[in-house]
Amino acid sequence: MSYLKNIKTYLTTYRWTWVLIGGLGLFLGAEQLIKLTHGTNFLPLLVVLGAFIMPVTFVVFIYERLPLANITIRWVLASFFVGGMIGLLMAGMLEYATGSSLSPAGLLRVGVIEEAAKLIFPLLLFWGGGFRAEANGVLFGVAAGMGFAALETMGYGVVSLIQSQGDINLLEQVLLFRGLLSPAGHAAWTGIVCAILWRQRAEYGRGPVNMAVIGAFILAVGLHIVWDIASGLNLPVVWAVIVLLTVAVLSLLLLIRAIRHARYQLRRGNSTV
Repeated sequence: MSYLKNIKTYLTTYRWTWVLIGGLGLFLGAEQLIKLTHGTNFLPLLVVLGAFIMPVTFVVFIYERLPLANITIRWVLASFFVGGMIGLLMAGMLEYATGSSLSPAGLLRVGVIEEAAKLIFPLLLFWGGGFRAEANGVLFGVAAGMGFAALETMGYGVVSLIQSQGDINLLEQVLLFRGLLSPAGHAAWTGIVCAILWRQRAEYGRGPVNMAVIGAFILAVGLHIVWDIASGLNLPVVWAVIVLLTVAVLSLLLLIRAIRHARYQLRRGNSTV
């Protein structure tokens, strides 16, 4: 009985596990439905579930790591969906207008454009939302980055499906690979920048443009560029994996550091949320 009680307590405390288990269950159900019925009309459902399971789970996970941040989930969801959509639309238009490519200059433009585009909605909340704590910045940044990543993954999934002429296995590989790596990519980079942005205001009363924020943005762009080089260019597989893992570990460590600092500030009560 105590064993079952511990499981119940864990699932009640860590709601992200419900999101992950439920999402995976729905994904596997959709997959089996498509294979049994050969119904292509269920493919959009598979793409949406595959693209959103990990991003939504990660956002809920971070939300639970900052329990003292007096912010309702609706603002986090708004940052996820609205912030993700605004970021992707703006990035797509600007990348098309600038003719971004896989050249070094093209990758630099992509990094700058996408990292800036993901900050649009968090900046609106920074200026007009009344959210003062660094923890709020972390939540908004991670949510906007994950929304961007989920929508981008949907696009890559659809493209892979079309180019492979309906290869569901390839679609699932794309969704799985991008989903697992997404917390160490867009979510971490935007979360880091927003953490510094909110921290500078909370601790020093500084506006959005200062050397610390600029430095964090340059770091995010640099990590983004290295990531794109490893995943987009024809590097040897071993080297590509090493570079991706290095960037992923560094990005997550920096995000964890930002979360710990935000929790510390909440405990001290130095910020008015």
